[in-house]
Amino acid sequence: MDLIFLDVQHIRMKKIGAYALLFRNSIAKGTWKRYGFEEGYEQDNLIFSVLLYIMEQSLKEELCTIDHIAVFIDEVNNLHFKKGISYEECRELSEFIVNTILCDEGNAMYFKAYNFKEGQYKDINISFIRNKMEYIEGVRRVSYSLTDDGYSLLLSTLEIEENLKITIHEIVFKMHLEKASYDKAVDDIKNIFNMLRIRVQSMEDAIRKIRENPLAYSTEEYKAMMSGNLELLSSTKKQFIIHRETVNEKINEFIEHDIHIKELTKEEEENLNNLKIIEKYLSRTIDEDQRVLKKHFDLKEVYGKELENISKMSLIERFNFRTEVYDKILDNPNKLEDIDIFLRPLFRMQQRKFYNINKALEYQKVIRKVEIEEDEELSFDEKALTEAENKKKLERLEKYKGVIEVVLELAITRGKITLGEINSLIKESQVLMNTLIPTVEIFREVIIELLKNRTIDIAEIREERKNSVESGEIEFQLNKSILEIIDANSSFKKIAKITVEKALDNEDVKLEGLLNENGDIKNFICSDISIEIKKSGGLTL
Repeated sequence: MDLIFLDVQHIRMKKIGAYALLFRNSIAKGTWKRYGFEEGYEQDNLIFSVLLYIMEQSLKEELCTIDHIAVFIDEVNNLHFKKGISYEECRELSEFIVNTILCDEGNAMYFKAYNFKEGQYKDINISFIRNKMEYIEGVRRVSYSLTDDGYSLLLSTLEIEENLKITIHEIVFKMHLEKASYDKAVDDIKNIFNMLRIRVQSMEDAIRKIRENPLAYSTEEYKAMMSGNLELLSSTKKQFIIHRETVNEKINEFIEHDIHIKELTKEEEENLNNLKIIEKYLSRTIDEDQRVLKKHFDLKEVYGKELENISKMSLIERFNFRTEVYDKILDNPNKLEDIDIFLRPLFRMQQRKFYNINKALEYQKVIRKVEIEEDEELSFDEKALTEAENKKKLERLEKYKGVIEVVLELAITRGKITLGEINSLIKESQVLMNTLIPTVEIFREVIIELLKNRTIDIAEIREERKNSVESGEIEFQLNKSILEIIDANSSFKKIAKITVEKALDNEDVKLEGLLNENGDIKNFICSDISIEIKKSGGLTL
């Protein structure tokens, strides 16, 4: 029998393991009976009600302490469960659910899943909630929020891929709008907003995990997150803007109806209120979409930087303190006389910085370099000079490619983007600004080259490159750089054509606080341009 279907058994078991650990920590606990929860189904319903409350607080980015959970249990019990317990008992029950069931008394929770490929059990770590210290009115308290495992547990019944959830909910939302089922559309848009918020929080957790230990975040997780972001961003914002325009038109129809014909009925008033809620959540959803885009570039920057730091660490020479220092001192105590030379770097402190107001008010003189009259021996090594010059050219070329890559990535997420829209993004993200505009001169040259070409057909320039002969010179060539970027990044493979043109109807764009090659801060004013990406088949991405 072919057992290949069991190869991913251990991955599926993580979902099962989450439920198994949760119920294992709850079953056969006598504590439940003290509060009147005799039946297992009552206990399970209360546990998941508490989890849903913690998720709601996490999505709203609000505090969630034991006292908050106790108030929630007290209110739910009074309205639904009808158990004869006081508020103090509700607080004790909340501590039991959080500390014993969800956190297993602070112990790390593992579920053993059998890996049929490796032929052995694999420990899978599962945690439902995380905690952090917050100060509430000067008092230090513990606030709880859901982890990725917690979100996955509550959303696992959807049984669809994460990247498709928002698309499916958007289709349902559109259908409810067309059928004028505005009460259902309100729930749909809230769910969409919550999913985008979860996406942002997942990327924030990924950034935190990478900074703590880059090796703990696998390349598969990074690739799935980045490709999922691009698929998500390529379709969402335009659709939400269209939906918001539609909703605004319907709201205006209601208002005109109220002024010119008659007063609204109770049903019409309810529909109008629902439309206003939808419009508010659509605006928040579009803002959250922008947060996803910013976190996408932050995650990319952090991951690249941390991997680079790890590669540098491999060059650091390490030694065993006991064998190299301690044992040698025991053999020869006289070496203690010079031990301060070895230990001094460990106690080197950063100098304290202070602001001298007198220097700020002092007349500033031009500092000139002191002429050196001493003889200086100069070495003219032509090979070394050539290598140094080529290194500078390669570094500059990488900056050109970095500008083009960011422009393509921003354009591919929306199909079409203007310089004005890019300007609004870089104002809120310093990381994005440094990559997109390393210097005014480099950014300006890339934009000018794009405008000169106007339409860049990838298939055509690929054919031209086959028949051309490389000169060997290290210089910026737009077509060559675009091909290298597309070949190196799988998310750009579908790009067939890039169209760049001036947006004549738009106002001029002012890019502020940019560095030129001399290190001076300059402002850059230019006409607005639009960059449009088309994929194979002639469809806009």
